[in-house]
Amino acid sequence: MSKNALAEIKNELDGYIGEKILLKANSGRRKTIERKGVLEQTYPSVFIIKLDEEQHAFKRVSYSYADILTETVELTVFKKNEKVMVKYLKNTQ
Repeated sequence: MSKNALAEIKNELDGYIGEKILLKANSGRRKTIERKGVLEQTYPSVFIIKLDEEQHAFKRVSYSYADILTETVELTVFKKNEKVMVKYLKNTQ
């Protein structure tokens, strides 16, 4: 796994702080978790998503950039009705 690839993912996510996110995470044994929230912050090794309080028991979740690279986590970014072009992330309008 390249540190450069992880840095690229972090740099891409930095531009989407404050945007709505749909997160799909593989939790093993054919279980997938879907969560909606807002990309709250990025750090050198992890990113934080603030979840919609009405739908989830937790307020925030964090994942590493390696989770995106290994496709354990898939993010869909919703950005004001514009199509989002992001490497490693699923795009939507």
